[in-house]
Formats: sequence, C-alpha cells, structure tokens
Amino acid sequence: MEEKNIAASEEKKSLSFVEQFVKEDLEAGKNGGRIQTRFPPEPNGYIHIGHAKAICMDFGVADKFGGTCNLRFDDTNPTKENTEYVENIMSDIQWLGFHWQNVYYASDYFDKLWDFAIWLIEKGLAYVDEQTSEQIAEQKGTPTQAGRPSPFRDRPVKENLRLFRQMNTPEAVEGSMVLRAKLDMANPNMHFRDPIIYRIIQIPHHRTGTKWHCYPMYDFAHGQSDYFEGVTHSICTLEFVPHRPLYDKFVDLLREYIEEQKAAGKVEGYNPDILDKYDGTRQIEFNRLNLTYTVMSKRKLKALVDEQLVNGWDDPRMPTVCGMRRRGYSAQSIRNFIDSIGYTKFDALNDYALLEASVRDDLNKKACRVSAVLDPVKLVITNYPEGQFEDMQAVNNPENEADGTHTITFGRELWIERSDFQEVAEKKFQRLAPGKEVRLKNAYIIKCDEEHPCDKDADGNVTTIYATYDPDTRSGLPGADRKIKGKTLHWLCCQHAVPAEVRLYDRLFSVENPGADERDFRELLNPTSLTVLKNCYVEEYLKQKKAGDFLQFQRIGYFTLDLDTTADHLVFNKTVGLKS
Repeated sequence: MEEKNIAASEEKKSLSFVEQFVKEDLEAGKNGGRIQTRFPPEPNGYIHIGHAKAICMDFGVADKFGGTCNLRFDDTNPTKENTEYVENIMSDIQWLGFHWQNVYYASDYFDKLWDFAIWLIEKGLAYVDEQTSEQIAEQKGTPTQAGRPSPFRDRPVKENLRLFRQMNTPEAVEGSMVLRAKLDMANPNMHFRDPIIYRIIQIPHHRTGTKWHCYPMYDFAHGQSDYFEGVTHSICTLEFVPHRPLYDKFVDLLREYIEEQKAAGKVEGYNPDILDKYDGTRQIEFNRLNLTYTVMSKRKLKALVDEQLVNGWDDPRMPTVCGMRRRGYSAQSIRNFIDSIGYTKFDALNDYALLEASVRDDLNKKACRVSAVLDPVKLVITNYPEGQFEDMQAVNNPENEADGTHTITFGRELWIERSDFQEVAEKKFQRLAPGKEVRLKNAYIIKCDEEHPCDKDADGNVTTIYATYDPDTRSGLPGADRKIKGKTLHWLCCQHAVPAEVRLYDRLFSVENPGADERDFRELLNPTSLTVLKNCYVEEYLKQKKAGDFLQFQRIGYFTLDLDTTADHLVFNKTVGLKS
C-alpha cells in the first residue's frame, strides 16, 4: 500500500496542475469520462511561440488522457481575418507535430448564435444600443464605481427585434448600433456591465461572404461554440480569468434556451450525446509565454510586417512558428523548451537564451557537420603538388554513427577563416601564425612559413597565407596521432568551394522587455538584428541540401538553407551559435 501511495504521489508531481485537474475530472466520471479540448485561434495573423505553448497543452492533454482535440477558428471579425492565416495556422500546427480530430469555425454557428440572440431579446435580456462606443465606455463606470444604465436599456422588445434585424442589412451603418446583453451595470466585474454581443461589420467574411452584416463578439461566441462542440476543458491563458464568469453566464442562458427548444420539439443540429450527457466545460487558466527581446502582441507583429520593418511573418527574427522554422529551429526543440518552462498561475519573462539552449541541445543530435568559411582568406600549401586533389571523409554527425560520412576535397589552395591567422601572434593564440602548427580537420598538420608567412595588399590586409604540410599526418593514418599545441581548423578547397550568402541573426529588439517599455516599440528595434555576409564559401556537398535541413557549420554554429536559395545562389540562415 505504501509503495502504491508513493507511486501515486510521484505521478501527481509529474503532472502539471492543468493535467491534475483533468485527471480529477476523469476520476470523478464527469462528462461520461470523455476528454475533449480545442485550440481556438483567431485567423488574424500567424501563430507565434506563445500560441505554441497553448497548442502543446491543448493537444498534449487530449493525447495523454485518451481524448480528442479539435481545431476551431474563432472567425467572428472579418475585418482582420482571411484564408491565408487559416492555412498557415494549420500548417504550423502540423509542423509542430500535432493533429486535430476535427476542424470547426465559429462561423459554423452564426445561425444558432443569431437565434439565441433573438431569444435573449424576447426574454428582455438583450437590447439594441445606439450610443457611440465612447459613450458606452464612459457610461460603464470604473472598477470601483458602478456604471449607469444606457438610455436605450428599457426600449420595448418589439423595437429591439426590429432594430436587431436591421443591423443585419447591407444598409446598416457600422458603429450606429450594437446589441448588448442586459446583465448588471453595478457588477464589480466590468465584463458584466451589459457587454456588447453583436456589432455591424460591412466587410465580406472569408467563409460566409455577404450573408452576414452583423457579427457576434468573441465573448458571446466563444463559450457557446464550446457548448455546441461538447468541449470538456477550456484551457486558456490568465487574461481570461475575469472573463470566466461571463463565459459561464452565457452558457447557462444557452442551456435554458435549448431546454425551451427541446420542450417545444424545435432542437435540430445538436448532438444528443452532448445535450444529454454533458456536464459542461471546465475552464483552466495558465500563464502566457513571454520571451526577452521580443514581443508577443499580434498587433505589433502585424505592424512590423505591414510596415516592412521585417521581411514578412516568417522572417527568422520573428517569434512566429513559421519564422522559427525558417531560422532552422526544430519542432522538437520548441516543444522541449515549452515543457521545460512548465505551466503555472504566474506570468513570467523567460530568457530567450533558454530557448536557444533547447534548440542547440536538439540540433546537436540531428545536425550534419559541414565546413563553411564566412570571412575567407586564401591559404597556399607550398609543398603540396599543384593540380593534385584528395577526397577526405568527413563524419556527418559524431552523435549518430548511422548518419555516415560525406566527401570533402583537399587541394593546394584553401580558404580558411581570416580570424584563424595572426601575423604577430598574441601570447595564447593557438591557431595559425608564423612557425606554428595546426591541424586541418580531416586532413593534415600544416606549419605556417616563418620567413614569408603571408602577402598583403596596399592597405595592409592579408591576402594570402603560406604554409607547408606534413604528408605523414593525414587523418586516419598512424602519423595523425602526432601531438601539437595548435588548434584544429576547418577549411575549404578553393577550386571546389561554392559561393554562398549567410544571414546572421541577433535579437529583434535592443531592450530586454520591449513589451513593458513605454516608448514606441518601433524605436526599440535592434538595428543590427540582421547581418548579411555575401562573400562566404561552403562545401559542394551542401548543394544537395534543402531548406529546413539541420546543419552545423563546424566551429561557428547551427545553420539551415533559407527559402530564398536557388540552384545558383545558396543562402543560409544562422539558427544559433555553438555552446561557448
């Protein structure tokens, strides 16, 4: 018995508080032992890593407890929504490794929501208000001061019905009228002070076209959509805590409406399993994911895109899922990061370096090791035969022997990094310098000439370095064991190297917490967040790679081919640097 209690205690520790709630509901037999979650994005932009945290929880809980998770687009505002966003959200969820049971839209329920709103008006629980948005906001009062009733609050039901139907006509003027629920203007929860539940929008909807001219507000459509679908657990972020009582209130009213419909034999299009065996939705809130040196506001991210301050939603500097994918992050690394920071009831600012560490750890197991020279200078091996070339075998990934090897060609003239040579060496410099030896990776030990180590141009810049090689020290031969003090350098054969463009990325913003800064967020952008190197070289082998492949440029960092790559122009994005 004691061992069983210990095991149960350990299992409880391994579950997040959200998962513990779900487990308790299952054990209590709620909703007939059924678990159903949903991920409900609004299709008004691309999803970012903050959404990825919700995705991991919504889909993860359903998977862990044998339930289902649906994807539902909360498409109640046609001014901001389109099919491009729908398609990219679906693509990003799949890339993250999750699969939905069904795809729903809030617009699927527009007819039902309209009928429910009519019922509220008929019951005296909703009215059409013709005040301006400023007047409504002012008359709602403050958290410490009760609101004042609208002058239209008690207009007759018949008049409300006529005006509400008028709101859904092509002639209706946006902002001229709204439908408000008649709740409690003195409630300390401001959301209860006669919330707006319908407004006029004269813009075609991406799914329903011009059928509707009057659309439900999010707070009115969200809970009802959950009820129509039989969602058992609404898992959302902490800003929805004050919305929860209103969510419950609208669902309670919906239940009452449906019961009346059932009694009159008018209920159609409702799943009887939901109506008859549904105990309702449990809302559970967790903390949002915030990262240093970036913002998670979709409004601000859209502004960056629209004002061309970044190169689109998938710019590798963006916190969007597609931006991180383009930068070379793996889906598993993002999931590992989210799992490592966990779910709590307290908002926090997470260090971007934690995400980078997760990416680095995952790519270390996956990335193919290759050579690239980003700041090239020529090295000539003076005692190596002119016109001779050798194929050396390079290990693709020392972490996984099954990844095999590939060929890299060695010759008399090589490219090396400019920083790997010093004509006058610093005391602890262990790379190439006059009279010093280094090993060229997968090749030979070389020694820099002492009498004539290099050539320079008129400005004093080194143009060519000279060295000799020891033919008995080729990697894999007995002589390769000879110990030297110098480092091992990467290189490329000049005649077999491929020109490439390399894009180096830094933090998008120059301040740690731009979301909390009072200045315009545009002023906080890091002017050096992107550095483009045009004169780089990479191995010929990389012409076989494609965008999204994980690569490690040895001694430099992790990279991937960018979508801008063509057969004649290779472009690489730096994903993250090597561990220091």
